[in-house]
Amino acid sequence: MIANARMYSVEATTGALWRRLLSAIAAQSGLPITVIEHVAPQPISALWQRSDTAAVFMCGLPYSRSEPRPGIVAAPVPSPAAFAHAPIYWSNWIVHADSRFATLSDTFGRRLALTTPESQSGYAAALQHLMPYGTATPLYSEVIAPQVTPQGAVRAVQEARAEVAPIDAFTFALLEKHAPELTRQVRVIGQTARTPIPPIVGASSGLDSLTSAFTQAHGNSALRALMTELLLECFVRPDAASYDELLERFEAATAFWREHPLARVIHPAFSALTSPGH
Repeated sequence: MIANARMYSVEATTGALWRRLLSAIAAQSGLPITVIEHVAPQPISALWQRSDTAAVFMCGLPYSRSEPRPGIVAAPVPSPAAFAHAPIYWSNWIVHADSRFATLSDTFGRRLALTTPESQSGYAAALQHLMPYGTATPLYSEVIAPQVTPQGAVRAVQEARAEVAPIDAFTFALLEKHAPELTRQVRVIGQTARTPIPPIVGASSGLDSLTSAFTQAHGNSALRALMTELLLECFVRPDAASYDELLERFEAATAFWREHPLARVIHPAFSALTSPGH
């Protein structure tokens, strides 16, 4: 069985911390679990399709769309106060630090960077948040090519390839701590609605001891030191049904944007946002 935390391994230091934490939790569980590497450009979705997963972070949107769904082992509760001691997150709308944009509506008519069509934080959350602004006039001039990761979307804003992007709030917090050279070049001008944070899932059965190891990790002083560096308060076992609403909201948003022009130019990877006639 395998474990992997690519979703929140935002740079080398956090990647190493996650490997140490997952290895220690796996050892506590007593199960034969190997922490593997799975780095870009390998598609992260390939992880979710494996039949030997035991502890792999999975974005909530593809989790809500999967059939059958993998089992939820645990979910992280980030430690920053804004996360309110709950397994939740949202997306931060970011712009360049030197820009004059003060509100999200200030960015309309410019270029929007999204991550991938399978992302909740880098795609679906943004579509849902923008719906109240939808009119007969395109909101943006362009939706640029998929940036794949939140870090890619940050760089797109930094490098002036786009003026605005939605970024996973937990990723952003980890970047602020471990890669401030990235985040100091951008500003947050808004936030999307709060939704359940990506869970840690396993395709295998009989993972109760692993769930126990995750939910008890914060009580272990050695593991607590790793968790502090990863901005983790604890792990909990969330209700799988709490992710159902992600699919409902996503389907409503894509249907809306097929009828309303999100941008004058939309990269073909986001073709679900265009009507058949376009």
